Amino acid sequence: MITNQQYQRLMSEYEKTGKIVVSAMKADVHPQTAGKYLDAGKPPAELQAPHTWRTRPDPLEKIWEEAMAMLRDAPELEARALFDHFLARPDSGLEERHLRTFQRRVRHWHALQGPEQEVFFAQERQPGALLQLDWTYAKELHVTIQGERLDHLFCHCVLPYSNWEWATRCISESFLSLVTGLQAALVRLGKSPPNLGTDNTSAATHDLEEMPGRPRAYNADYLELCTHYDLSPLTINVGCPNEQGDVESLNRHLKRRLNQHLILRGSRDFASVEEYDRFVEGVLQAANAKRQQRLAEELACMRSLPATRLAEYREYAPVVSSQSLIRVRKHTYSVPSRLIGHTLRVELYEPELKVYLGRDFLFCLPRLRGDRGALVDFRHVIVPLLRKPGAFINYRHREALYPTAIFRAAFDRLVSDHGERPGVIEYLQVLKLAAEETVEKVEPLLRVQLACSGKWLATSVRDQVAPSARQVIELAGLIPSLKAYDVLLEGGEVAHAG
Repeated sequence: MITNQQYQRLMSEYEKTGKIVVSAMKADVHPQTAGKYLDAGKPPAELQAPHTWRTRPDPLEKIWEEAMAMLRDAPELEARALFDHFLARPDSGLEERHLRTFQRRVRHWHALQGPEQEVFFAQERQPGALLQLDWTYAKELHVTIQGERLDHLFCHCVLPYSNWEWATRCISESFLSLVTGLQAALVRLGKSPPNLGTDNTSAATHDLEEMPGRPRAYNADYLELCTHYDLSPLTINVGCPNEQGDVESLNRHLKRRLNQHLILRGSRDFASVEEYDRFVEGVLQAANAKRQQRLAEELACMRSLPATRLAEYREYAPVVSSQSLIRVRKHTYSVPSRLIGHTLRVELYEPELKVYLGRDFLFCLPRLRGDRGALVDFRHVIVPLLRKPGAFINYRHREALYPTAIFRAAFDRLVSDHGERPGVIEYLQVLKLAAEETVEKVEPLLRVQLACSGKWLATSVRDQVAPSARQVIELAGLIPSLKAYDVLLEGGEVAHAG
């Protein structure tokens, strides 16, 4: 059987030349086949006889009628699940090798009798008219920082017309991550479009309590952000991610591209999050380099950015409690005890907290995720605990005083060997040593001590980590003067004991 294109070419060439062999050669068919179609004067579809016979027995004959009935009742049934259902019945006559035949039959049934499917309509995008923003989880990349798993998301911004994109690492779908991600993308572009599209994220919208079931309203902070950059906010319908299909599609492509570069890199471990951020930036720049022509069209239609950027943090003024703790957004953080009673200034960023006393910067703290939690650093409370060791056993945040599982095992061993109070004191001395040195220095020595059967004390660990240097006293050399001895004799002042 020849194709319709070959048939059309054959008929056209034959009308020009009247020669079967020449026409057949130009249509790439055998001359005998060409003669058959020229004599019939019918296209292949009309000339072919209907195929009404089978060349082998139908392996689905026993179960197909029942299978169709089940598909009519539940069209969402998958072919593999339905096949396994019949395969488990001894009288079905099915074997594992019949799976592909069954899958093709089910697919054909869906095309002829199945329900209507959802249709996606390609949209005409205007250059520079819209920026779409969305978050995507990146756990499947399996990135680690010095061996520790990095749980993170990307705040992903996309221009649908050119597919230009920029992604910023974040830890949650918060308003601060939205501000940080959006401003990073706009600064990269150097301009801003008139419209910003998002889904109904809580960072941008909220439910109206007085009107349940009505469309969600925009948050005041989000409207302030849009006003600053002269953006018109747009949201999609709830539960309809396909309405923001451009960024949803590029979410997958971004992670696929990052995964390919991680494979080529040969390692998914990075020395720091800054190194990982530079890696992601390099991948994005390489992808955007191929979109410059259409991006130029978009930039020509965009507006200039305002002279200032919005602050990418929220500011709080907690008072340090007598427990050496502060509370920020329902989370508890420890600080050094010397700050008790002081009012601090805390700048809450997406990944961290920056702590100030007045205008003096003190330190950074990693930001806690979730609704509630506590981050207590044993270095902040170890000295007060050594003064009050009895407070350790019932301390509310005691679990934070075990930096690793090895430290917890060391505490249990010391209490078992020396009793509760002496064991607590010894463990607090170990913890003080870890604060003075590092957890990484102390932990291997604790492993060694735990492997030994005898009792041990914190001093034995300290002597290995930081042995005290022996003080050697150097005496000045004594050289007696004989002349002074003669003067002493001549003076007659020497007394002899009789």
